[in-house]
Amino acid sequence: MSQTYDLRFRSKLIIYTLILFFISFNLLKAQEIAEAKEPKVGLVLSGGGAKGFAHIGVLKVIDSLGIKIDYVAGTSMGAIIGSLYATGYSGKQLEAMFKTQDFDELINDNFPRSAKPFYERENAEKYAVSLPFDNFNISLPSALSRGQNVYNLLYQLMLPVNNIRDFENLPIPFFCIATDIETGESLIMDKGKLAKAVTASGALPSLFQPVVIDGKILIDGGVTNNFPVEELRAKGMDIIIGVDVQDALKDRESLKSAPDILLQINNFRTINAMKSKAALTDIYIKPDITNFSVISFNEGDNIIANGEAAARVNIMSLQNVRRQQTSILKKQNIKLLDSIKINAISITGNEKYTRSYLLGKLKFKNEEKISYSDFRKRINNLIATNNFDTFRYELEPSTKDYGYNLAGEIRESETTTFLKLGVHYDGLYKSAALANLTKKRLLFNNDIASLDLVLGDNSRYNFNYFIDKGFYISIGLKSRYNSFNKNINPLIALEEESPLLVGLNKIDVQLSDFTNQVYLQTIFRKDFALRIGAEHKRLKITSETIVEGNQDDEIIFEKTDYFGVFGNLIFDDYDNVHFPKNGFYFNGDFHLYLDASNFNSDFKEFSIAKADIGYAFSFSDNLAFKTETSGGFKIGDDSTTTLGFGLGGYGNNFINNFQSFYGYDYLALFGDSFVKATFTLDYEIFKKHHIIIAANYANIEDGIFESGEWLSSPDYSGYAIGYSLETFLGPLEGKYTYSPETGNGYWFFNLGFWF
Repeated sequence: MSQTYDLRFRSKLIIYTLILFFISFNLLKAQEIAEAKEPKVGLVLSGGGAKGFAHIGVLKVIDSLGIKIDYVAGTSMGAIIGSLYATGYSGKQLEAMFKTQDFDELINDNFPRSAKPFYERENAEKYAVSLPFDNFNISLPSALSRGQNVYNLLYQLMLPVNNIRDFENLPIPFFCIATDIETGESLIMDKGKLAKAVTASGALPSLFQPVVIDGKILIDGGVTNNFPVEELRAKGMDIIIGVDVQDALKDRESLKSAPDILLQINNFRTINAMKSKAALTDIYIKPDITNFSVISFNEGDNIIANGEAAARVNIMSLQNVRRQQTSILKKQNIKLLDSIKINAISITGNEKYTRSYLLGKLKFKNEEKISYSDFRKRINNLIATNNFDTFRYELEPSTKDYGYNLAGEIRESETTTFLKLGVHYDGLYKSAALANLTKKRLLFNNDIASLDLVLGDNSRYNFNYFIDKGFYISIGLKSRYNSFNKNINPLIALEEESPLLVGLNKIDVQLSDFTNQVYLQTIFRKDFALRIGAEHKRLKITSETIVEGNQDDEIIFEKTDYFGVFGNLIFDDYDNVHFPKNGFYFNGDFHLYLDASNFNSDFKEFSIAKADIGYAFSFSDNLAFKTETSGGFKIGDDSTTTLGFGLGGYGNNFINNFQSFYGYDYLALFGDSFVKATFTLDYEIFKKHHIIIAANYANIEDGIFESGEWLSSPDYSGYAIGYSLETFLGPLEGKYTYSPETGNGYWFFNLGFWF
């Protein structure tokens, strides 16, 4: 009986086991079938410059639906946005990041003034055009931008995946397209350094310099393949969502200019190729970008909105994709690295510039922890010397104290000679055209020579030679000739006791100044420089207003050579030399004149001390306030008047001890000592359009510091209101000024950078 029971029990157990096995098997099989049926979804993003912002709007919609993207492919701007999405950023994060970018600064490689060496600040802010001029042949630069700021930004954003070299292993697998400029071959970039690969894919010809990777010279992938949908399908994608932000062909009414026609010709191939490529997508999204161009970066909000609207037109198809997926994708916000510690530095590619020169510009200290924004600024310090085309770097995790080792590859600029041009007009020097010849590495690897020739109503020249040793002792040489003709205060040429002053308010003089300096310079920090040197100055002042005897004769008031020494302490961290919104400025100068010849036969030693202090701050993005204080005095022999202080007019390029003063004509006020204060309100009503309101007050005469006059209420005041426009030639300005003491008003006009 028990045996029969055991047999039955065993039979049932076997049956139950078999049933459970078949049920489990069928469940697993069903799961495998379900998984097999879940489609692989690919996303392809075309290039299109600023129009590529529409991709962000599409990504926002994709994220809102929870669609999982299995692979991303892109070209140019599509590669930039696609790679960041593949890194892990959401559409909303990308929108927030791109809204905070200054694309003029980003694309044009406009480095902050603080990144530039003192020499570059003083000599580079006066030219409208700079052209390579090697072997006496004028050529065009290879591109408008070196792409350094773009690389800096992308590298920082891609730090979370910094160690990934196979793009298949990114949070979302990714590849982009670049073009080999030598062979015309379209290359799939799916391995290597992500930031560098994406920079190459977006290197739009003529805008960005080509990118060298593994010996190949690469440019924008849109030249050969602006919509890599076939390549994406080959990755095993079942469903492809394509976003196309390319231009359509324009009609004859829209082709009004040569650039329009050239762009149309360039678009023939990509637009015709898109006719077949669009059909290869399963969901084709075409945002309305008709009213935007490849450089409409200031209209990013509208372009993103148009991308979002285009995606919602296809919302039914996108929802259908979502229904075929089993899980909801939720992207986590990526936190950017906010500080960094550099433990070691290795740089390759430098041949003419020493390692100490490079490190002196980078100013990284071993194991120093700094903010990431400071890290980028120090990288730009090196590029802002204009001695290098690119600096591509990697941050390799260090085993020591969780810091990084900086590994950089520098590419020295092959162009060492430049022809620079500028134009200018103001009320003192009148019309002028500037031609500059700049030669780097003239005698040494770290020197620079520059010659300005100014032709116009008042011809001038300015020569500079500088051996840059950074924080060590640098050597400089300057030679300058300056000349102008103007009705000015006669005290500049005549002593107070002169009988010629009777009844004379102004005198028409021709003033020329020939100055030569040799000096030593050291820098305490990047914004702080000390100079000491020796100077020779030849002053000549003549007039035909006052004559003795023959009316055709010319009177010579001054024709003297002065010899002396000087010291100069400068601090300058203004963010903009013409329209500062932030920063502090100090320029203290002391000249000791030891000897003189020719007219000044009874010369006695004298010295002149002066200082200019300025501070600028902003109330808002559009409203800035600048306050300036100046003062100076003469010590010693008072027989020489021609090196005294003169106030009046408006300008930034005055020589010797002359300064601007609203409400009075050029050099209308004169004395051997002065104090002055100026207050300026700058309201930027539109980008690069400024409304200027200013007031200045001064005391100026002989001996005001001895008499205490400098502490009394101002004897002179003036007010100004004007409009300034920033142009590629320099500021275009018109200012009306008025002085209540005289009741007179003056208009001052200026065009172009000051030189």
